[in-house]
Amino acid sequence: MTTPSWLPLRANLQELTPYGAPQLPSQAQLNTNENPYPPSAQLIAKIADRIREVAATLNRYPDRDAVALRSALANFLNEQSKTALTQDNIWAANGSNEIIQSLFLAFGSGGALGFTPSYSMHPLIARVTGTTWEEGARKADFSIDIEAACAHILRLRPSLTFVTTPNNPTGSAISLMDLIALADSCANVAGLLIVDEAYAEFSQDLSAVTVIAQHPHVVVIRTMSKAFAFAGARVGYMAADPEVIEAMLIVRLPYHLSALTQAAALSAIDFRDELLSSVHEISTSREEVAAELSAMGLRVIPSSANFLLFAIESPKTIWQSLLDQGVLIRDVGLSGYLRVTIGTQSENERFISALKKSLGGKQ
Repeated sequence: MTTPSWLPLRANLQELTPYGAPQLPSQAQLNTNENPYPPSAQLIAKIADRIREVAATLNRYPDRDAVALRSALANFLNEQSKTALTQDNIWAANGSNEIIQSLFLAFGSGGALGFTPSYSMHPLIARVTGTTWEEGARKADFSIDIEAACAHILRLRPSLTFVTTPNNPTGSAISLMDLIALADSCANVAGLLIVDEAYAEFSQDLSAVTVIAQHPHVVVIRTMSKAFAFAGARVGYMAADPEVIEAMLIVRLPYHLSALTQAAALSAIDFRDELLSSVHEISTSREEVAAELSAMGLRVIPSSANFLLFAIESPKTIWQSLLDQGVLIRDVGLSGYLRVTIGTQSENERFISALKKSLGGKQ
């Protein structure tokens, strides 16, 4: 990015480019980990009715604290994880990225630590907010060496330590026991452990929300974009100790979550059983696609999310070949790997067929 000399862009941002996955025409869009199943006619009608009610009061600001939505999200997590969270444990925002940004703004003075490869927005938002970011290493299989990670935390003493489970872009998950070990290390340096669980509904592992009551320095980030199939609404949320939530209010923008967004999200939560019914289907398809890739002789990273990372020679060439055949997947910038989102049955079949052609039909 070339910045004109007259533009006073902050020096630490001048070499950056805007984040974003390619938005290109394709018959199978499998690059952004979206849920491929659209809302039902019943849910669409419910959202329309609720927004119609809200529209009559759009001359007024929305509920600044989104009390109804936070209560509904707390109830959802309680159903899923047998916790006893209340609205005071929840904060909601315009996508989980706003949650991440607010965490850096509120708590980033002592720097942050993350273990790469992981969600690429963590270090980017850290830089944008002026937070020092340090990368911790993963093992060759992309798992985290928990003992080494705990030692890194104790040595660096970061205000924030980020782990993503299931991890993006690898799909690998971290056990609750290992998360508690990391949390204990964070507690020893007066830091917070930020557990990004954007894909938690696709995993069989217990959520870190189950340990918040005993470990108040654990913060869990969730989203409605993936399993809820609600990416277009832009709703993210976090679960944490009420003291953490209270501190977050210092940096939140006033009336940051529109009345329309709150109404749509409440409607989706009312239809949670219907929306989450696709999780099993997607998880089953994930294993089927993984088996197809393995049958081609490709190494597939075990995934607990709605996507697969697989090793392949000449990934940029293969990516372009797939796009030429109408299949858009993701080059995550990880040498020798590509990532594919699990789509509908027809999209998955199109991807496998296109990949076989791209590889020369030898598989």
